[in-house]
Order: sequence, then C-alpha cells, then structure tokens
Amino acid sequence: MKKIKTDVLIVGAGPVGLFAVFELGQLGIKSCVVDCLDEIGGQCIALYPEKPIYDIPAYPEIKAEELIINLKNQIKPFRPNFFLNQKVEKISEEIGSFNITTSKNNIINAKCILIAAGNGSFGPNRPPIENIEKFENKSIFYHIKKKSMFENKIIAIAGGGDSAVDWALELLSTAKKIFFIHRREKLRAAPSNVKKLRKLVGQKLELVIPFQLDSIIGENGVIDKLILKDLDDKKKKIEIDYFLPFFGLSTELGPIKEWELQMEKNILKVDQSTCKTSTEGIYAIGDICTYPGKLKLILTGFSEAAIAAHDCFKRVFPNKVLHFEYSTTKGVAGLK
Repeated sequence: MKKIKTDVLIVGAGPVGLFAVFELGQLGIKSCVVDCLDEIGGQCIALYPEKPIYDIPAYPEIKAEELIINLKNQIKPFRPNFFLNQKVEKISEEIGSFNITTSKNNIINAKCILIAAGNGSFGPNRPPIENIEKFENKSIFYHIKKKSMFENKIIAIAGGGDSAVDWALELLSTAKKIFFIHRREKLRAAPSNVKKLRKLVGQKLELVIPFQLDSIIGENGVIDKLILKDLDDKKKKIEIDYFLPFFGLSTELGPIKEWELQMEKNILKVDQSTCKTSTEGIYAIGDICTYPGKLKLILTGFSEAAIAAHDCFKRVFPNKVLHFEYSTTKGVAGLK
C-alpha cells in the first residue's frame, strides 16, 4: 500500500490520459495516473499496437504503439506516478481535495480528478465455443501485437465489423491464406474497405459466408481445425494455424458509475468550455465525456486535455494568476 499526495489524479493511461500529464506538467501541475491494465497505452497497446492511425496531426501515418512511445517520451520531464493493474474504488471529498482509494489499497490525495478512461475497462466478446480458453493467447488472439507472427500462416478471421475487415486487409500481404468468416453477406465495416476486401477474393483470401463458428479441434492450445456450420447446420472444416475472432468489446465503467456524476447514455456529461463534470473538481476528457457536437477522436481528446488542465490550474493554484504562454516561448521545463 502506498500513500501519495499529488495535484491531479488521472484515471486512464490511454493516449488522452498521457497527453493530459504533459498539459498539466506544462502548467507546473503534478499528476499521477491509475489504469486497470498492466501497461500504459489503453486500447492502442492492448488491442491494435501495429495498426496505423492516419488522423494524428503532422503524422500522415503512425502506428498506435509508436504514438504511445512518443507520448511516453513527451511526458518524461514531468515524472508522473503510475498505478497500473488497478481501478479507482472509492472517492471521498474533503475541503479542496479528494481522497482516492484504488483496488490495491493505494491511497492518493489529489486536488482534482481527471477521468480519461475511454469507454471504461474492456475485454473481448468471446465466441461461444466450448474450451476456447485453452487456445487463447496460443493460437487464438483477440488483438494483434506483432504482425510478424502471422507471416506465411493460414489464418481464420471472424467478424463483420471494421476490426475484422481492417486486419484481413492488413495481413493479406504476408499471410499464406486468410479465411474470412461471417454469418451473413452484409458486413458492417466501412463500405470502401468492404469493397477492397471483396475485390481481393482469390487464392489467398476466401470468404466463408454465411457460416458461424461451431467448435475447435486441437490440443495443447494449438488449433488443428476450425469447425463451421451454415444456416442449415451443414458443417465445414478448415485447417488453420491461427484464429482471430473480432466480435467487438464488452466495456463497463465499473466504479465510475457509482460516483454520482451526471451521465447521458453511459457517458459523462461535461461543460465543453472546461470539461468539468457535474462535481466540482472532477473533469472528464476523451471518449468517456460528451457535450453537444462531441467528436470521438484522439485529437479531440488531446484538445480537451489542454482545456481541462487550464481549468485545473485555478483549483490547484487558487492564488496564482495563469499567464498563457505558447510552448515555443516557455519550452518544456519539467517539474521540480
């Protein structure tokens, strides 16, 4: 158990939470970060580290993992404390600050709380296949960390959304063969990518539609065959090396739902001008917050991090006047 005192507690170590460390640090505000995962980066690291992102300013293309590495380097001068693999369990208010207890019984005293928890804690929606857990992280993966492991391998990808289609297109250049499985003809992914996928059907790509998952044949965590069935219960066996099911995520806000903050459709309502929630001293940024015209983009979250940091300054340093300066003028001094 640790007891620490800081200026701002950030809940969530995804890209928006990490950039909030920088924006707070630039204003001389100390921060620490709590996250339920065992490494920083949020979904960028846990789900698609090797996937390219195209809408980060000044980067025509950047892999999610590289974005997190860059953010980690950017916040080094501010030496934030990280409390990983744990959740915020309890919050109690006292005059001018909050006492926060994590699921590992660490106690943090902070003047502000900045929630950057994305969609909350998350995990994959698992296919309803008996004994599937015996193959997970051996020959079944719900997210991809290293594309190289699929080189010259036979892969089955199941799902009809963007993740399934995007990864089929991404892996097709190096895989030996890809079976793309979906229970119906219509795919939910971006139409332009669906069109690309259908054009590439041939020797290396086979659409197995309409089929559903039935069972797995294999032992010691290694898949030998995947058994599928169509709408008439006719079965089909395919020999594969790896199986990648992309059926979306199950997400939950967990204890955040019990903090008596105003919500709208399971998302925190904030004042757009400050990113304040309905409780004084608690802010929300990134995908977990909403306001009229909100766009769920990483760059929107970056902007919200700056807005929230500037409003936090008033609570952290009530007797100081904030003189706005551009980073080109003040540089990056770090914290003492």
